[in-house]
Amino acid sequence: MMCIADIFNLKVINSEILFRYAINLSFILILVKGIYYKKYKQTNLFLTFFAFNSIVFFVSYVLNQVELSTGAAFALFAVFSILRFRTDGISAKDMTYIFLNIGIGLLTAVILGSILDIVIICSIIISIVLLLESNILLKKEASKLVYYDNINLINDHKKELLIADLKNRTGLDVNRFVINEIDFLKDSCRITIFYTEK
Repeated sequence: MMCIADIFNLKVINSEILFRYAINLSFILILVKGIYYKKYKQTNLFLTFFAFNSIVFFVSYVLNQVELSTGAAFALFAVFSILRFRTDGISAKDMTYIFLNIGIGLLTAVILGSILDIVIICSIIISIVLLLESNILLKKEASKLVYYDNINLINDHKKELLIADLKNRTGLDVNRFVINEIDFLKDSCRITIFYTEK
């Protein structure tokens, strides 16, 4: 059984770790720049994505050299997974991408198979994300809260006219709506509209 001193004496900087990290970084760039940024146009979590991925990769690779048990590996994975999630202001979508970044870093560091195995597994993960983020499987529906002033159309018999008016005013492909509140004194109402994302 190796002690902590032995971990630091390991010669882990070799061509294998550099090659694995290059593969890891390539897939993270595809995930973050090619899918996440292209879809959501946000850069505020780029540091988190790349930092978490890199630290998980290097720590996992080093610990894997000292015959880390499966239980310890999953414990490490869990610790890194919850660090960022303890803060507020992060959406489920962003948490999913952080989890994917951590997962790819862990997989590329500890998979015992060949480089081809690593590439195939990471390609499958990226392909699944790409498929789910596209509209191929199902059309994505988003919602917005709008304040609407034409309450004459707030009638069960005029639903089609109301949807047509909402499409015209918002420029969105409105599918349906929910009336939240009607204010007859101000001749206005609050409506949640549901539309198909393009």
